[in-house]
Amino acid sequence: PERFSAWSGALATASDVVFYGTLEGYLKAVDAQTGRELYRFKTPSGIIGNVNTYKHGGKQYVSILSGVGGWAGIGMAIPSLENDSDGLGAVGAYKALSSWTNLGGVLSVFSL
Repeated sequence: PERFSAWSGALATASDVVFYGTLEGYLKAVDAQTGRELYRFKTPSGIIGNVNTYKHGGKQYVSILSGVGGWAGIGMAIPSLENDSDGLGAVGAYKALSSWTNLGGVLSVFSL
């Protein structure tokens, strides 16, 4: 189980590895059959985008853009929103998110 809802998409590979991102900013790889975590990497910000894979020069890569935003990140992006009901409830729902991640955007790329 994750601390916050997972907003990223999931990327499943032919070798039964599933990659996804968390609002805390972790890129995770799990076994598709058991759910066992195989790998995690902490990016600088929360992940709400999709994991991508591509080949270049005969090598396979996995990439993810981190940068919490949207509904989940509105309380961090606009600190003047203080009521739990602000941002259609996002401020209250994700109040603790700022203790786990930062604003910002970074592209992380990994070779396999």
